[in-house]
Amino acid sequence: MNNQLIKLYRAGRLTMFLLLAMTLLQCSTPEKKEQKKIQDIISRMTLQQKAELVVGTGMDWYVPEGVPDSLLGNLLMMMRIPQGFDSSYIAAVNKLRTNCPGSSGNTMEFPELGITSMVLSDGPAGLRIAPERKGEEGTFYSTAFPIGTNLASTWDTQLVNEIGKAMGNEVLEYNSDIILGPGLNLQRDPLCGRNFEYYSEDPLVTGKMAAAIINGVQSNGVGNSAKHFAANNQETNRFTVNTIVSERALRELYLRGFEIAVKEAQPLTVMSSYNLINGTYASESHDLLTKVLRDDWGFKGYVVTDWGGGSDAAAQMKAGNDMIQPGPGQALEIIKAVENGDLDIAVLDKNIARILSVMFKLPKYRNYQASNRPDLQAHAGVTRRAAAEGMVLLKNDGMALPLGSDISKVALFGITSYELISGGTGSGDVNEAYTISLPEALKANS
Repeated sequence: MNNQLIKLYRAGRLTMFLLLAMTLLQCSTPEKKEQKKIQDIISRMTLQQKAELVVGTGMDWYVPEGVPDSLLGNLLMMMRIPQGFDSSYIAAVNKLRTNCPGSSGNTMEFPELGITSMVLSDGPAGLRIAPERKGEEGTFYSTAFPIGTNLASTWDTQLVNEIGKAMGNEVLEYNSDIILGPGLNLQRDPLCGRNFEYYSEDPLVTGKMAAAIINGVQSNGVGNSAKHFAANNQETNRFTVNTIVSERALRELYLRGFEIAVKEAQPLTVMSSYNLINGTYASESHDLLTKVLRDDWGFKGYVVTDWGGGSDAAAQMKAGNDMIQPGPGQALEIIKAVENGDLDIAVLDKNIARILSVMFKLPKYRNYQASNRPDLQAHAGVTRRAAAEGMVLLKNDGMALPLGSDISKVALFGITSYELISGGTGSGDVNEAYTISLPEALKANS
């Protein structure tokens, strides 16, 4: 064998060695290790554990004493655990609800499998938790951050990112894991009761602002749930309305902001909306949750329903809606669907794999010890700055408003001029330490 052949032979062996080494490295990447860990956990789970993991444990909202059941209506049903669950499950749920009292939902934990619970808390304008806790003194406050419309009016994604960092710190230090926001739906109709949560009528502005706040929140090692996916642009009949929309309008308008947020920020979760889209519930749409969200955009996290959304638990699992909240009744439906052959266990395992991949990234899994003392003073400072930057000033041409330098008195009209609604109601409500009303602000700066 001449020297040239020897060189080629040696080069060939080196190439084979390098290929083998690359193959071994690929088999030991963090992603491969995580997938192996996930499959190991799933292989040891019972059907009941699987069903309980993909469904929430019921709501745990703070209700002041003396509020009659008649006023709570459907909310009361979501807060109670239905028949079919044994005492050990109920005890576990009651324990979980002490993690972050007043949160909107929890997921079940299975310590023997290394599965930790996730706390999901409202909301888009700040962390909504119970102001009081049994057995503990004092009041637990969160920051009422500027509403989405105000933040978008700053045109400042860096500032919005700072708001996200502050919001995420409160999520972390109050022992939550995922905050249910931001809201990305378009302000299509001025009568939509939740327009205050949303950023804009423009999908580009919406997407950029959402990406900025998500990146800020998730820099704390906690997660977001971008909502309400998708075409959820009205509150009237929100559980049953059928949004009829063309493919072009859906892609270019109603999905565009979500697409930007997913590609630029990768929220750990996305919340499916209540409404139907062209005849199919959003939470039961394989086209929306799998083909568009995952296949087209590369979403890596899990999808969770809006609270009480959808009608068919098995259909939601098949569509790629991995978690149903608030539960827990649908766990029994899922067990029955698997046993009847209506739901392939492989589909359920895929849902669980996505939930576990997110769980690995969250504070509970990392055994983070929350302080319950976020820096509210610092957060008030960035909130004040963002609120001011988001104000839109109009030029008083021709003295359309008689506000000259000699004006000493101004009349304020409307209840909210003195009874301030700081961040909307519902999921936008926050138990803040204080607010400053318009009359107080005018007097302080006069």
